[in-house]
Amino acid sequence: MPDQELLDLAKSGQLTQPDILEAQARRLLADPRSIAFVNNFAGQWLHLRNLDSFHPDLRLFPDFDDNLRQSLRRETELFFQSILQENRSALDLLRADHTFLNERLAKHYEIPGIRGSDFRRVIPPADAHRGGLLRQGSILAVTSYANRTSPVIRGHWILGNILGTPTPPPPPDVPSLDDSVISAKLPMHERLAAHRADRSCAVCHNLMDPVGFAMENFDATGRWRIFDEERPVNAQGGLPDGKVLVGPDQLEEGLLARPELFIRAIAGKMLTYSLGRGNNAHDEPAIRTIIRNTEKTDFRLIDIVVEIVRSVPFTYRKTQP
Repeated sequence: MPDQELLDLAKSGQLTQPDILEAQARRLLADPRSIAFVNNFAGQWLHLRNLDSFHPDLRLFPDFDDNLRQSLRRETELFFQSILQENRSALDLLRADHTFLNERLAKHYEIPGIRGSDFRRVIPPADAHRGGLLRQGSILAVTSYANRTSPVIRGHWILGNILGTPTPPPPPDVPSLDDSVISAKLPMHERLAAHRADRSCAVCHNLMDPVGFAMENFDATGRWRIFDEERPVNAQGGLPDGKVLVGPDQLEEGLLARPELFIRAIAGKMLTYSLGRGNNAHDEPAIRTIIRNTEKTDFRLIDIVVEIVRSVPFTYRKTQP
């Protein structure tokens, strides 16, 4: 609930003054209670809420339990919180070299030297392949099936949440990939080629699949792997602009080469969260202004929040007839 200072300013009409509005936004973000924003927005934007319904096949992933599930979620929440509280660039959500681990999660990631249940900030060794959002088990798990990875879901997730260019839903008469018809023993590239062979499917799969393929070195629970069963992992993928790349390192480089796309995506998601409705064409000028104004400070995350609070969609509403 609003505290007394905010209520007094609203009652006096001073919250309509841009400088006071910005000062209050920054004050409230510094309040410990802003953790509610961190957890709820991250849960909505990153689909962390779906972790509760992720139940991997224990025959394939016997060490997965609820303790690990909660640790995966906590890693991402603490990571997002750190970027916000330190007012770092939103781009660090993708390019950071650190994460947050406790002993349970470090064991899952095969990172030695972490003891105890408390989370702490860690810069993992390069061969652990950890850091930004795309390398965190929470994201990798909610974009997988119970028994295998899904380049389709991962590609769709990245297009919609990182690039802000979601693909349309599949036609109603198109079946899902049927493991009983297409042999599960085939490499993933060959299995998904069956969908791309259908012209109605290829329109979207040609965009989603290559992005997801670049994430294939991470299994369904987020562990790094070189082999998928006995086959070497094929992590060759690409971006919608046709750029060919291999693995998460090159995928991140490709995404960061067009930073305005990621900033547009996160600003749009944050605006949706703040307004309680989806974006529409009337919101586009505000999103462009947010991008333009925050570019001067390397797209700092708090500055993006402040620009949203100052925006026309946030400060105005339609009059009731």
